[in-house]
Amino acid sequence: MADDAGGRGGFRGGFGAGGRGRGRGRGRGRGRGRGARGGKSEDKEWVPVTKLGRLVKDMKIKSLEEIYLYSLPIKESEIIDFFLGSALKDEVLKIMPVQKQTRAGQRTRFKAFVAIGDYNGHVGLGVKCSKEVATAIRGAIILAKLSIIPVRRGYWGNKIGKPHTVPCKVTGRCGSVLVRLIPAPRGTGIVSAPVPKKLLMMAGIDDCYTSARGCTATLGNFAKATFDAISKTYSYLTPDLWKETVFTKSPYQVNYLLLSRKLFTLSVNSLYISFFPFRNSLIIWPKLTPGSLYRGARPLFRQPPKFCMTGLK
Repeated sequence: MADDAGGRGGFRGGFGAGGRGRGRGRGRGRGRGRGARGGKSEDKEWVPVTKLGRLVKDMKIKSLEEIYLYSLPIKESEIIDFFLGSALKDEVLKIMPVQKQTRAGQRTRFKAFVAIGDYNGHVGLGVKCSKEVATAIRGAIILAKLSIIPVRRGYWGNKIGKPHTVPCKVTGRCGSVLVRLIPAPRGTGIVSAPVPKKLLMMAGIDDCYTSARGCTATLGNFAKATFDAISKTYSYLTPDLWKETVFTKSPYQVNYLLLSRKLFTLSVNSLYISFFPFRNSLIIWPKLTPGSLYRGARPLFRQPPKFCMTGLK
């Protein structure tokens, strides 16, 4: 379907006859087959750009559950790769074309829905729209990793063996679609439509009844409603969670020295010596009076940086 649409007007640049964009392709879009072939090198070393990423790479955080415990936002997909790695499996649920009417004709982009999980208590859902299919899938995989949530599992009856189903009845919705997950006896399997079944399998749930209403033919809303229901398994406060919570320091508080922009600033004669632990670098600054122009770094400072003012008299 997507390949047949490539020959129509409006997918290339310029203003052509009839205003449908049948020019020479000098506009922004020149077809979908260019630009996404190269890809990025996979063997590139990960350089974290967030505090959480630095703690993960330095092995200060041992598991994803420690991140979820303190509700720390995950902004780098490499953090998920670091902990789950090869256990993650992804699957493209759907790729659909979406169009926007412009003066030059119709502009088509492709929307990808990707589910990702380790089949053992972690699942994510990503949606991305792009001019090229490969770019949309790649972006959806990254967003799915960033949206990974822990899945709480429980029992239908006696607590024998490992948890195998949802701990209680949970409901999720998106648009007109409402999905209800109901605990099932061991050996039942997942009784549902193909889309929720795939998400529940990736979440590590073996047995579950489902009930859905609304326009479930809209696959995107159906998948989002199921994902919303799965995420609510940890929102339900059952009696086994009533015990008093013992609060501990978050990783940011425990490792504040590692995360601080400087460890110390030393004043020696006419110089300031600053040590940056996260850069593993030693920087020497000349002593300056406030208001003088310092041209030794970019961008220019009207006064020395704050960490250089500690020894100023």
